[in-house]
Amino acid sequence: MSAAPTSSRPAAGAPGRQLAAWWQALPLALVFAIFFLVPLGLVLMVSFWNYNQYELLPGFTLDNYLAVFEGCASGDELCVTFKTYLSTFKFCLLVWLLTLIIGFTVSYFLAFHVTSASVQMVLFVLCTIPFWTSNVIRMIAWVPLLGRNGWVNDMLLGAGLVQQPVEWLLFSDFSVVLAFVHLFTTFMIVPIFNSMMRIDRSLIEAAADSGATAWQTLWHVIVPLCRTGIIIGSIFVITIVMGDFVTIGVMGGQQIASVGKIIQVQTSYLQFPLAAANAVVLLALVLMIIWGLTRLVDIRKEL
Repeated sequence: MSAAPTSSRPAAGAPGRQLAAWWQALPLALVFAIFFLVPLGLVLMVSFWNYNQYELLPGFTLDNYLAVFEGCASGDELCVTFKTYLSTFKFCLLVWLLTLIIGFTVSYFLAFHVTSASVQMVLFVLCTIPFWTSNVIRMIAWVPLLGRNGWVNDMLLGAGLVQQPVEWLLFSDFSVVLAFVHLFTTFMIVPIFNSMMRIDRSLIEAAADSGATAWQTLWHVIVPLCRTGIIIGSIFVITIVMGDFVTIGVMGGQQIASVGKIIQVQTSYLQFPLAAANAVVLLALVLMIIWGLTRLVDIRKEL
C-alpha cells in the first residue's frame, strides 16, 4: 500500500508567514529607529562638532572627548572626570545593594508567605504607590522630615539622643541614597517577584524533604531560579542611577557631583557638543555594565 502524498502547503506558506511577521514588526521597528536610533546617532554626531558661545560648528573634532578626559593622563591625582565617575559608581553600588536586599525581601514575602492571590495583588499595588506622584514631589516630601528643623531632628532632640540638630540627614550622600532607594526599589521588586511566582513549588518541597534548611533552600534553590529577575532589576536600577541628575541635584543640595549632573550643567550653558561627548562616554560605560550583567544569565532564554 503506497504512502499518502505529503502536502507541501506548510512549506509553501512559510515565506508568507515570515513576510507577515516582518510586516507586524515593522511599526515597532520604525518607532525604535525614530525615537532611539536617530536621536542616538544625532548625539554621537554632535559630540564631534565644535562650538562657541553662540552656535554649533558642524565638523569633526576630538576636542570634546579630550576635554572630557583633560588632566587624566597625569598620575599626580585623579582628574575631575574620574572623581565624578567614582562618585556616581559609589551611589550606584549603594543603591543597587540596598534595593536588591529590600526588593528580594519584599518579593520573597509576597511570593511565599502571602497565600491569598487578592492580598498579594493589594500588597503589590501598594509597592507602586510612589509612582502615583512625580519624582520631584516624592523627593521634596523628605525635606520637612530630614531638614535641620524637620520632624526627625525634633524627635531626636526631644528624646535627648542628640544635643544639636543632625546636619547630614539632608543635602548629603545619605539623603541622596535614601531618595534613590525610595524611588527605584519598585524596579527591583517587580522582576524578582515575577521570577519567584514562576518557581515550581514542588522544588521547594523536594528541598525540604531532602533535609535542606530554610537558608539552604533560599540560597541553592530560590536565588538561582530568581537570577533572571535579579539581573533585570539590576539593569533597571543601575542604568537609571548612572544617568540621574534630578535626584542628586535636589537631595544633594546642588553640592554633589555626578555624571548626569555634569551633562545637565553643560547643556544649560549651551555646551551641547561637550555634553554629547560626556553622554556618549556614559552610554558606552553603561552598555559595558549591561553586557557584563547579561553574561551572567541568558535573559532571552530564561524569559
